[in-house]
Amino acid sequence: MITEATIDKVLEKFENQGVDYEQFVRDFAKHQPTIFSYLIGDNEGVFSQDEEDFLLYLALAIYKSVEDVSEDDLPIIEEEDITEAEEANWSLMESSKATDFHKRLDIFYETSPEEDLMAFVEDALTGEAENEEGEAFSITPEGREPMFVALKTVIDVLTRG
Repeated sequence: MITEATIDKVLEKFENQGVDYEQFVRDFAKHQPTIFSYLIGDNEGVFSQDEEDFLLYLALAIYKSVEDVSEDDLPIIEEEDITEAEEANWSLMESSKATDFHKRLDIFYETSPEEDLMAFVEDALTGEAENEEGEAFSITPEGREPMFVALKTVIDVLTRG
């Protein structure tokens, strides 16, 4: 299980350039090409450019957090794993009758041991974010659910035991 402390350390490394973010993106794309393609692929029209960049940033924070606590190298994730996890997550999302975004996510907390990672994602998607120029922006209501499902899918495939 990934803790809030682990996530905070990763974010601190990103913010203080303890990790060369651009190099880390390249390394991630090389080591997890399927996840990388999933994140930057066919999102045209779904997310703004700021949202796409933020989606990748959050996914990299998740990946680095999992990598930092893993005793072994993370396996290369295959497309079938992503498809299966994403379909399961959309099914869960669609099964929720709540209209409030936060309440729609309750079912995910009931079914996943990775509460801190999900809380990190939920908080990130409902607060203000900064783009590469340091300007504040908010995730659009239309982008929240697809971003949550994509990031929950990344959590699922990386933390499967």
